[in-house]
Amino acid sequence: MQFVVALLKKLPFVQIGLFLGGLVLGLIWAWEIDPVDFVDATPAYLRADLQEDYLRMAIDSYRLNPDPNLALQRWQNLGIGAEQAYLNIQTTPGTQDPAVVKNFGDLIASILATTGGGQPATNGSSGQSSLMNTALIGIGIILVLGVLATAGMYFFRLFGRRGSGEVTTVMQAAEISRNAEKTNFENLGLAPPITQTMTTYLLGDDLYDESFSIDTGAGEFMGEYGVGVSEVIGVGDPKKVTALEIWLFDKNDIKTATKVLMSQHAFSDIGIRSRLEPKGELVQVEPQAQILLETATLQLLATIVDLEYGKGPLPDNSYFERITLELAIWPK
Repeated sequence: MQFVVALLKKLPFVQIGLFLGGLVLGLIWAWEIDPVDFVDATPAYLRADLQEDYLRMAIDSYRLNPDPNLALQRWQNLGIGAEQAYLNIQTTPGTQDPAVVKNFGDLIASILATTGGGQPATNGSSGQSSLMNTALIGIGIILVLGVLATAGMYFFRLFGRRGSGEVTTVMQAAEISRNAEKTNFENLGLAPPITQTMTTYLLGDDLYDESFSIDTGAGEFMGEYGVGVSEVIGVGDPKKVTALEIWLFDKNDIKTATKVLMSQHAFSDIGIRSRLEPKGELVQVEPQAQILLETATLQLLATIVDLEYGKGPLPDNSYFERITLELAIWPK
């Protein structure tokens, strides 16, 4: 049970909760509290059959009151649906006088030809608004699916086949980290770190990527730090990790500090070095070695607590079988 609690603490519940909470509140506000109200909407929003009924009434009104400005206004109120509605009426005039229908059409055609034609601006804006609403809904759905997919992958990585009773690689790594002895920095004459974490990579954890929040005693967010896979070597499963990447994010610094921990073989391989140099300073891992990362207001001291290389057809000391890191954070 303690293992499950420890693993759940690593999930970004705060970020996921804030995102989903904001999404739900936004939907409630938009749909229930302050929904969009259509006021003085034009017939352009009606169904095609109702637009045709509206134009028939406009033609009947024109027969009794041949006001060209009023006829044009009613035509333009239909937007892009006016032409199709008129063609339907011409084809099937029903009880209407075909001559009146033709006169109405000729009047509109002559006015549009004189003025340059065009539809009212409200129609275009409504189309753009509809397109934007559709885009926002699509983006919202994609974001929700992304969050669910990320959470699903995270839970799969953490628990894997736990339902079958099998001990997963991640569970083994967490057990190793929990049993590793943390450094007592006070005994070394140093101030205690504001956060101190053990993390272990084991061969077979292809999705290894740990991240932790940095907060003050009062709960103020200061930044984040973590470690993950940076480079693999060879082919096949499980992936053979030859380099890990440690990073430190400081909310008061525009740049994230990064260092790459490389196996002995990777550190001496020119090709691998050239690929990893853009990521940060390259460091060869050694047992009990310490690596320091600094930002504007934070310091991270990473200690190689335990290291074991994998054995196989690949070059000696080329990939990690197991590596345990102690990550301690101090304010500068």
